[in-house]
Amino acid sequence: MLDASVKQLLQHTQGLVVWLTGAGISAESGIPTFRGKEGYWRVGSHNYQPQEMATWRAFQEIPDEVWAWYLYRRGVCRDAKPNAAHRALVRAEQRSGSGFLLVTQNVDGLHLRAGNTPERTYQIHGNIDFMRCSRECLPAPVPLPSEIDIAWDKGRQLSDHERSLLSCPSCGAAGRPHVLWFDETYDEANFRFQSSIEAARNASLVIVIGSTGATSLPIHIATIATQRSVPMLVVNPEPNPFSELVRRTGCGVFIPGSAGEWVPQLVDALPAR
Repeated sequence: MLDASVKQLLQHTQGLVVWLTGAGISAESGIPTFRGKEGYWRVGSHNYQPQEMATWRAFQEIPDEVWAWYLYRRGVCRDAKPNAAHRALVRAEQRSGSGFLLVTQNVDGLHLRAGNTPERTYQIHGNIDFMRCSRECLPAPVPLPSEIDIAWDKGRQLSDHERSLLSCPSCGAAGRPHVLWFDETYDEANFRFQSSIEAARNASLVIVIGSTGATSLPIHIATIATQRSVPMLVVNPEPNPFSELVRRTGCGVFIPGSAGEWVPQLVDALPAR
C-alpha cells in the first residue's frame, strides 16, 4: 500500500504529470531487456553485441543483418501483451487529459497498443513497428509494410522481395528501423527531444517507472525537474540514478518494487481532472 505521504503528494498535484518509462515496465510483459543475452546476434562466426548492431555504422555495413535482428526483436515485442502498469497509464491519460504526458524509452509500442495516444506519448527512442527513409526524405516514420511477417525466426535472412518492401516509399532509398541508435543523437523531428525538455521545465511531478537511466535524455529530464525542486517518484526494483537524485535532493520518494504493483496504485491516487 502506498505511503500516506506519497498519497498526499499525488492528491495535491496540480498541473502536468510526466511519466517516464523504461525497460522495466516491458520486462513485466515478458520482453527481454535490450542489453541482455537475448540481444546477441550471430553473423557468420561473429557474435554481435546489441551495442554493435544498433548503430548507423552497422546498418551501412550489414543492412540486411540489422533488419533481420530488428524484425526478430519486433516479433518478440508483438508476442507480448500490455500489463497492468500499461493499462493503468491509459487510465491516467483518460483522467488527466492535457495534465498527462508519457515519455517512454521503450520501442516495443506496448503503450500505444494498451491505448495511450500518440499525441500524449513521446517515444524518445522510436518504435520498432515503424521505419523511415535512410536519407530522411519522409516527413514522418511510416508503419512497416503489412507484407513483412510478424513472426521472424532467429537466423532468417531477408529475401529480395522483403528487401524491396523495406525501401523508402517515396524515393526508393533503403528504409531503416525507426529507432535511435547508439551512434546517433536525439532530435525533435524523430525523438521529441526539445518537447521532452520543455515538459521537464513545465512538470509539477515526474514519475519514473522501470528505467535504469542508461541514456542521456531521461536523466536530463530528471535533473531539470530536481533543479526546479519538482518532486519525483521513482519505481524500480533496485536503486538507480533516479533514486540517487531523490536521495541527494530530498525531493521525492523512491518506491522499491515492480511497475505492475505500484503504477495502478499511483494512478488511482491522482485526482481526476
